[in-house]
Amino acid sequence: MSQDAPRTDLAAKTVLYSMPGTEQVIVRRDEPYRVTESGPLTMDLYYPHGAAPGTRLPALVIVFGYSDIGYPNMLGCRFKEMGMTVSWARLFAASGMVAVVYTNRQPAEDVDAVLQSLRENAARLGIDENRIGLWAGSGNVPLALSLLMQDEREYLKCAALCNGFLLDLDGATGVAEAQKTYRFANPCAGKSVDDVRSDVPLFIVRSGQDQFGGVNESIDNFMPRAVRRNVPVTFVNHAPAPHGFDVFHDSDTTREIVRQILGFMQCHLSAGTPKE
Repeated sequence: MSQDAPRTDLAAKTVLYSMPGTEQVIVRRDEPYRVTESGPLTMDLYYPHGAAPGTRLPALVIVFGYSDIGYPNMLGCRFKEMGMTVSWARLFAASGMVAVVYTNRQPAEDVDAVLQSLRENAARLGIDENRIGLWAGSGNVPLALSLLMQDEREYLKCAALCNGFLLDLDGATGVAEAQKTYRFANPCAGKSVDDVRSDVPLFIVRSGQDQFGGVNESIDNFMPRAVRRNVPVTFVNHAPAPHGFDVFHDSDTTREIVRQILGFMQCHLSAGTPKE
């Protein structure tokens, strides 16, 4: 963990759900995926405990839409070291997937490099390169959504988008304004629901008490258009929850939604996993 600043309370928060196997997952740390002038960028891979030798498991990438530059100064750790990130990774691994978290400098370029590295090194890493899913929350969502607008990424099989800034539609500017304030990557600027692949199952979570302007407006505008396009979307409205329901709203409903997300990923990623 970075020593630039003490770890903040936010950085220490974990997902308000636990399940057997999370503490037994195998963590492969600091696997290089890209070399820059400032040194290598790395990813941590979380594997299920006891996976059969030779099995090529589906992968789940936790997308990071901000730059790690300066992140430790604010939160006391990098994104891949946050309690929320680590606990989601352990949950996905305990559910039978290889969860991937990573450092970055240029969010859009680096997530592309992560995906490329996973696919090129799939055999060595024990990954099924044709079954990759995405998880993203909050300001990380626009970057994840942009990947689902690229037809050549047919290996992306599903995505869960939680409390996320989606698209500015019908003259709305909430996402653009939030991007200027919070400085997350927004490759979706100027795009519409028609640009989203219609064959990728989506799981979208909305918190009814979300306090960040632009989030729920973007979800509310996105959903009816996605349904009209017949996008395979699962939608959950967590009415009493604030932004970041998974770490801030300690309730049975929160735990049920987390279970639903894990089941959704298992359903769309785990079937038909090949062996070497």
